[in-house]
Amino acid sequence: MIYDHRTYTCRPGTIGKHLKLYEAEGWQIQKKHLGDPAVYAATETGDVNSYVHIWQYESAADRAAKRANLKNDPEWQEYLKKSAEAGYLVSQVNKILVPTPFFSALNEK
Repeated sequence: MIYDHRTYTCRPGTIGKHLKLYEAEGWQIQKKHLGDPAVYAATETGDVNSYVHIWQYESAADRAAKRANLKNDPEWQEYLKKSAEAGYLVSQVNKILVPTPFFSALNEK
């Protein structure tokens, strides 16, 4: 199992608009290809202009295949175009996480 941890930062005052656009135009398309995320949350304290989502995959190959299918979906491309035109996002940081051995063992029970 691997986790794709993504942090996005929006221009101040635009996170609500961005999340509304994503909910209306991107959420269902992304879920269709990637499944349900482990976490999708807005930051409550700290950088309140950011949000995080974490997707889990069986392997790097599973992630690559699912993300390729998402990338090739014309509806997703249309959403990305609308998002870019809106100009709400200013940065994105992605991390691939692997569970520690003791955490992996807990999830296998």
